[in-house]
Amino acid sequence: MKNFIHHDLPKLERITSPDGTRVYSTPSGISYPSITTVVGLHSKQGIMEWRKKVGEEEANKISRKASARGTRIHTLCENYLLGETTDVDMFDQEIFKSILPDLDKINNIHALETPLYSDHLEVAGTVDCIAEYNGRMSVIDFKTSAKIKKREYIHGYFMQTSAYAVAFEERTGIPVDRMVIIMGVDNEDPLIFIENRDDWIGDFRKLRSEYKRINKI
Repeated sequence: MKNFIHHDLPKLERITSPDGTRVYSTPSGISYPSITTVVGLHSKQGIMEWRKKVGEEEANKISRKASARGTRIHTLCENYLLGETTDVDMFDQEIFKSILPDLDKINNIHALETPLYSDHLEVAGTVDCIAEYNGRMSVIDFKTSAKIKKREYIHGYFMQTSAYAVAFEERTGIPVDRMVIIMGVDNEDPLIFIENRDDWIGDFRKLRSEYKRINKI
């Protein structure tokens, strides 16, 4: 059984607009854009070019399939860490089994699918997991991919998790200086990316400033 450390963190109201943009309302009544939405600026141009290349219908089909699978794997990871038994879809068995050894490296869990916000960064979001990974406090993100991804293709993940680290420290006073991305890959061994928060938080701040300039929030 995993050990959980409780924090009295406030609940946030999440509001999603028709275009998929998310904002969170904080206890003080201030609304902040989601961390994921802000980081979306980083990949927006590339996604637009990809959608144009494959066509809108095919792009929507691929996106829906990837999103649904990502959600299922997230749920499986969460339930596993909670010690709950869950039926695994036959199409997810291989990829979930591949990341189990890395889930077993997680313990002393401080946050699991937990809403966080930062007044300093003026953002909010729901973090996958904050816990000890191999004995060291880390922000841990669960990802899936149909193919192997190089580090330079996922800078957005590092910026996203660095913002969660800042938000968690702001809410609890506990510093977290490491981010871990656990990525299950179809028909491959999982990819594990480990990064330092301070190497990426500056880039996130720049994105946040750009988002505020464009959207006035």
